[in-house]
Amino acid sequence: MTIFEFLRNKLQGEPPLHPLDRKIAKRWVKERLKRIYPELRLDPKALEKAYQDLGIEPLEGSGKSGATVFEITLPEGRW
Repeated sequence: MTIFEFLRNKLQGEPPLHPLDRKIAKRWVKERLKRIYPELRLDPKALEKAYQDLGIEPLEGSGKSGATVFEITLPEGRW
């Protein structure tokens, strides 16, 4: 790789997040929620609501070396 190719790749930034990666991340978070809150295991609607309440948003290019980071924003008034 030449220096020009390296610089071009770095200036273009991180490629958009693949839909499969989003799905994997969502499943991982839901599995963690089920472990932390066992009552959500048998209630898929409550599990989806808990996931939506977290407000997870991907921030592309925000991590180390321009990697995608998922930021969780807690609902107002919860803490």
